Amino acid sequence: MRLHESGEMYLETIYVLSKQIGDVRSLDVAEYMNFSKPSVSRAVRLLKEGEFITVDKDGYITLTDAGREIAEKIYERHTLLTNFLTGLGVDEETAADDACKMEHDISDQTFKAICDHARKRMASADETEET
Repeated sequence: MRLHESGEMYLETIYVLSKQIGDVRSLDVAEYMNFSKPSVSRAVRLLKEGEFITVDKDGYITLTDAGREIAEKIYERHTLLTNFLTGLGVDEETAADDACKMEHDISDQTFKAICDHARKRMASADETEET
């Protein structure tokens, strides 16, 4: 099952919340994303059907291996793209908003090229600081 952008956003949110608060429930996701409970319930049902998450009898959500892989990939993209854009002089809020738009559509090849460029730029900056 291929996920749409919204599914990726839910997985990323579950991932971030699990790092922040540990146990995650639908209500936590709804509050974090500022979405209605019915919208989140529908998304949770679809993610569960797609085997991206599991939900225990108490309503706690856990990412499956497949769900975690996607969530980590999206989170990594979001973080790197935000940092890259702020490094170019974009204010942090705009950079985060733009990164959120880009992270779902950018190809693996382009993302890798941005990563490589950012690493080279960081290495060059480190060398400059050492001298």
